[in-house]
Amino acid sequence: MKLKNLSEKILKDIKTKGFKLIELDSVIETNHIVERSGENFRRFIFSFNDQNGNELCLRPDLTIASCIKYLNEKTKKVEKVVYVGEAFRKTFNQKDPIIKNQIGFEIIGSNKEKEDDKKIIETSLKSLSKLNYRSGNLILGNVEIFKLLLNKIDIPKRWRLRLQRHYWRENYFNDLLKRLETNSDVDPTIVEIDKKKYQKMLKLNQSRQIAGRSLNEILTRFNTKIKDPRKAKEGRNVSKIIKEFLKINCPINQAPSKLNSFFKRYKINIRVQNNYFPIIKNKFAKLNIRFSASFGRQLEYYTGLVFKIDIKEKSKNINVINGGRYDNLISDLGSTKKIPAVGAALNLNY
Repeated sequence: MKLKNLSEKILKDIKTKGFKLIELDSVIETNHIVERSGENFRRFIFSFNDQNGNELCLRPDLTIASCIKYLNEKTKKVEKVVYVGEAFRKTFNQKDPIIKNQIGFEIIGSNKEKEDDKKIIETSLKSLSKLNYRSGNLILGNVEIFKLLLNKIDIPKRWRLRLQRHYWRENYFNDLLKRLETNSDVDPTIVEIDKKKYQKMLKLNQSRQIAGRSLNEILTRFNTKIKDPRKAKEGRNVSKIIKEFLKINCPINQAPSKLNSFFKRYKINIRVQNNYFPIIKNKFAKLNIRFSASFGRQLEYYTGLVFKIDIKEKSKNINVINGGRYDNLISDLGSTKKIPAVGAALNLNY
């Protein structure tokens, strides 16, 4: 009853802000989840095959289910939607529920990016006011700023694409930075596998022809492939800039100045304005609001703003709201054009 009452209170408030209540499918195609969240996410989903052999799953994520609905209905107008439902995820902690009751709200198809980001944050904070908590933390990040940085620093295109592609895989991303520092352009595991063969080939007649190419030509090409043509010092410098950027963590009102000072120090032509942040002043006594440059690496589909709200209850920090911007998600799901979207989900089982 407590859960139902809380849900109704929050839902009522959200609907007064112009959000339309919709219902989502409970079952979706598994590939929609795995392709967006990574193959490793498969271990958290409840999947099965239908009579035609198609792999389906109980929705572990309401955002993707909502975007699929928008796409299937071939809607062309701006939609402000809210939904209440259950997300189903396997857990490896017996204390965590496998069924999570959530309220989600989204703005889809609107080009008013900064205005809509602000609206989602405001709606999240209004929903938060219905919860009983002593104190809390709102952490904001922005994936777009990291992409701007990658486009401005002196780095080969292949490395730019790698770092952008694997930004959300934190451990692998850190391995990539180590490789960049040492100018190793391929996975160290591959290098180890080929090392013995490479050493044997060095001892052979270098003029020997293999598939129309000399052995010397093959070895030269291999060496070029595994070595970045720049000096190692340059790779270390780029890695240092990225690591320093990801360390930026400050109160939200200091974020623009901290970022701009960083860009100025490294002579990077980027200027961050206040409108990159949907909230710039903390007017909430119980809420600590911070910007973290490294935050936003949980899900691959985030493209800009990303945020979370944790509250403190009985000496425990509990995550209650997560959200952000995902402008590429609907096109990744099959749309022929890019459709902007931003939203958030509130966990009712906190």
